[in-house]
Amino acid sequence: MPYHLDGGLTDVRRITRGLVAMALCLALAGCSDDDDDNGGLGPSGSDQLPTHDDLFTALDGVVGNPPAGNGGLSLNMWATIVDRSGIVRTIAFTGDKTGDQWPGSRVISAQKANTANAFSLDGLALSTANLFTATQPGGSLFGLQESNPVNTEAAYGGNADDYGTDSDFMLGKRIGGVNVFGGGLALYDASGAIIGALGVSGDASCADHHIAWPVRHALGLDLVPAGVSATGDDNIIYDIGVDGVSAGGFGHPECSTEATTIGEGLPTTNPIGP
Repeated sequence: MPYHLDGGLTDVRRITRGLVAMALCLALAGCSDDDDDNGGLGPSGSDQLPTHDDLFTALDGVVGNPPAGNGGLSLNMWATIVDRSGIVRTIAFTGDKTGDQWPGSRVISAQKANTANAFSLDGLALSTANLFTATQPGGSLFGLQESNPVNTEAAYGGNADDYGTDSDFMLGKRIGGVNVFGGGLALYDASGAIIGALGVSGDASCADHHIAWPVRHALGLDLVPAGVSATGDDNIIYDIGVDGVSAGGFGHPECSTEATTIGEGLPTTNPIGP
């Protein structure tokens, strides 16, 4: 009898431990704030954020087919939208298929969107282009680009054939990352509230910004409240002198004379506001 009793107690202990472990796992899952009713991460994004079709239409209309006229290398592009909590909501590309663009620019576009969202507010918009000088050695934001690293588990999973579609693996995940050259812009709705950001990548950094600006304009999400540029917005600033110093502290390197002309004219060709 003692033998059977000890064996029974051992079995009970094993079962109890298993039940406790299972209950703990269920409790942790239930307490997590990462899953919403739609199976995505965190809270639902603004209903003003563009759909995949909206983003593709705006991006394709600006880039052109074939791409041309943006002061860069005339390449196809990637674009990503994140919501205010940094969750990737929409990804699109130009070209006939994935691979018609730089493959690495998919994640860079998401990184730029995350950056513009992370460092813009209802009262102040900072584009990724505005961060270049400040993040260089000796700058007021030096080291920023090493913070908030890209979530590689979110970036590179899934079937590559789905990248840039409504089935892209990045959708519904927080991508993270900080990028400090042109192509990332915060998104503002008609009330002036920030609701997320747009990231564009696939060409020279100046061209990325030159494309992102009219794409945001086409989406109607450019009610920018204020910024550090001479026109009081988040436009790219070309004020780095021959000595390498930015006059205002938020300058971006020039890519070409043509690119500088396009960039400085953006508030006129695609004025911000409703």
